[in-house]
Amino acid sequence: MSILDAFSLKGKVAIVTGSSTGLGQGMCLGLAEAGADIVGIDYVDSNDTKVMVESMGRKFLSITANLITIKPTGLKDLVNMAVEHFGHVDILVNNAGIIRREDTLEFSEQNWDDVMNINLKTVFFFSQAVANQFIKQGNGGKIISIASMLSYQGGIRVPSYTASKSGVKGITMTMANEWAKYGINVNAIAPGYMATNNTAALRDDEKRAGQILERIPAGRWGTPKDVAGAAVFLASDNSNYIHGYTIAVDGGWLGR
Repeated sequence: MSILDAFSLKGKVAIVTGSSTGLGQGMCLGLAEAGADIVGIDYVDSNDTKVMVESMGRKFLSITANLITIKPTGLKDLVNMAVEHFGHVDILVNNAGIIRREDTLEFSEQNWDDVMNINLKTVFFFSQAVANQFIKQGNGGKIISIASMLSYQGGIRVPSYTASKSGVKGITMTMANEWAKYGINVNAIAPGYMATNNTAALRDDEKRAGQILERIPAGRWGTPKDVAGAAVFLASDNSNYIHGYTIAVDGGWLGR
């Protein structure tokens, strides 16, 4: 197999959480362009993503689920739905997540629990459910979680987000330690400042946007396509010897 052929995801099925917009939508499109069929999971319908994926000739199954409150048994049900529809699953992208901002002296239990539930608890138990399916299938698989610059830095007014994303980096390593022997690659992507709808207000703030750009050696905000490229690589056979690593896609932010 040539190195370019090894990037192909033809015949693969990828589950992507947070698939309706932003980075999740971008990764759905990247994986589909590489040949994968997609199971998109979000708390709203992923209709726009579905149309774009299907326009590439790939299949798209949209599942609506609240990943903040879902139980581990419910996550197993989502995996079963994907397998029932496509016959197998080969890739999981844990992208869905939230952030809550509040001074740490007043930070509420609700803001702590909601963020930790979806950003860390769901990531772990969804990975567990998919890993068991991979082992059952006997062909290995790829698990990719979305970490953050705050997997490496402290941040301000976002204690639960920082804790959860530091946790994503940590459990990525521990899951890789145990699951590599099954041919399962567990890795993560830490995006920097991305030009998505979530950062529109920040980018519209001329002063703050200027301060951010001054810190980014690449001199621009990232795009969903930048993250999609990393996701395709980690989902492909070209990453078969990468285990437990968090790749920064940040334009050089962490190097400053």
